[in-house]
Amino acid sequence: MAKWATVYPQVLAESRLLEDHTDVLIARPLKILAIVLIAVVLRKLAHRFVDRITNSVSQGSVPRILNPLKERVSQNGFLESAGLVSERRRQRSAAIGSVLNSITSFVILTVSVLLILDELGINMAPFIAGTSIVGVAIGFGAQNVVKDFLAGIFMILEDQYGVGDVIDFEKATGVVEAVGLRTTQLRDVYGTVWYVRNGEVVRVGNQSQGYAEVVLDIPIAASAQIEPASQAIMRAAEQLHGEQEWAGVFLGEPQLQGVESFTRDETVIRLVARVRPLQQWRTARELRRRIKANFDELDLALVAESVEERVTPGGDTLTPPPGTGRGVGGGVDGGDGATE
Repeated sequence: MAKWATVYPQVLAESRLLEDHTDVLIARPLKILAIVLIAVVLRKLAHRFVDRITNSVSQGSVPRILNPLKERVSQNGFLESAGLVSERRRQRSAAIGSVLNSITSFVILTVSVLLILDELGINMAPFIAGTSIVGVAIGFGAQNVVKDFLAGIFMILEDQYGVGDVIDFEKATGVVEAVGLRTTQLRDVYGTVWYVRNGEVVRVGNQSQGYAEVVLDIPIAASAQIEPASQAIMRAAEQLHGEQEWAGVFLGEPQLQGVESFTRDETVIRLVARVRPLQQWRTARELRRRIKANFDELDLALVAESVEERVTPGGDTLTPPPGTGRGVGGGVDGGDGATE
């Protein structure tokens, strides 16, 4: 009995020590392993859910919850015929999916690390304070990168432009070839590829959304009769509008707005036609050719500098794209060579 009284406290102490070691060597590792496994499973499920949504978006089937994110290409027949809509959707859905996957991975990883540190009994207050300081330092040093990414996210979600659009970045104008979260790639009429940081874009003009307007200012000699010239201009526009080949290009009947201005040497007559996006330059060239032919038949006098083409996307501006010049022959303007 006396021996048992001596051994019992020792056995009790060893059992308590074993219990403590069991918690450290078995229970905690199992809990940490469970946290890691749950995090991995949640991440895979979240990514699979995001991939299903983005795949449906890339195929043109948008869930009801994502209706505000539909692309603005419903009236752009050129993009559809050129097969650029699918590429636009693919890049847009890939960018959105990348953002969503990154967000879900970051949230799951952060929560998992915090739970694991809590299981290890590590005081989180100094860690959080240090992380905050490091985060502020990194954020200050990489603020331009963060700015580019945030601008790219909003640009993609709002569908301001996409692959195949003709856009004006003020210092660079051309056709969009690739859209990313940090940069946008476009090619101008001379073949130069421009890489524009999304955070540096202050304004962007999209010539591929909604509709475009062809505005032709036709100068005739001041001595020429206005009525025959107006009839010749309108006849060319009506003939083009009535042809089957051009039926899907015009979005309304051409309108002769009359005398726009006159000087001692010339009288300017304006013709306006609303067409589908990216078709304005092609339409303007054909109108110029037919108007010139009608003028030649009637022997109408033209001034030395003749037809001026000015194109406005959506009716917002009458500034011609780079390369647009006056002249009966008329060269190919800046935007058209990159789109057809």
